[in-house]
Amino acid sequence: MKTRKAVKARFKVTGTGKLVRCKPGRRHILTKKSSKRKRRLRKQTLVDKGQVKMYSRLMGVA
Repeated sequence: MKTRKAVKARFKVTGTGKLVRCKPGRRHILTKKSSKRKRRLRKQTLVDKGQVKMYSRLMGVA
């Protein structure tokens, strides 16, 4: 099965096989957001447990 390129651009597979994503909300309108909030948005996070199966299939991992 071919990889969905849109999904490949948004997610990354870790060494243990988990999916990592970036948090939304850090592109524009940053002046009203606090430094604390922007700092937390910088960090990557794991994909939600209920969506891992779908996205890993689209990535061609599983």
